[in-house]
Amino acid sequence: MPNIKSAKKRQLTEQRDKLRNKALKSELATALKKINALVKEGNAEAANAKLPETFSILDEMVTKGIIHKNKADRNKATLSTKIAKLAK
Repeated sequence: MPNIKSAKKRQLTEQRDKLRNKALKSELATALKKINALVKEGNAEAANAKLPETFSILDEMVTKGIIHKNKADRNKATLSTKIAKLAK
C-alpha cells in the first residue's frame, strides 16, 4: 500500500487505465474472432464488409497506445491475406 499521496493517486489511475485497456483489448479480440469465424465458414462478402470496422478498431488501439503499431499492421495484413485467398 503506498504511503505517499502521489503514489496513491498513481495507483488509482493505473487501476482505471487497466480496466479501460482490458475492455478495449476484449473488444479487439471479439472483432478478430468474428472476422476469423466468417473466413472459416467461407463467407467472403460478410468478412469483406466487416474488414473496415476491424481495421478501425486496430487503429484506435494503436492511437491509444494499447497495442504496438507493428502488431496492428501484422493483424491487418493477415486478415487481408485470408480474405483475398477466400475471394479467389
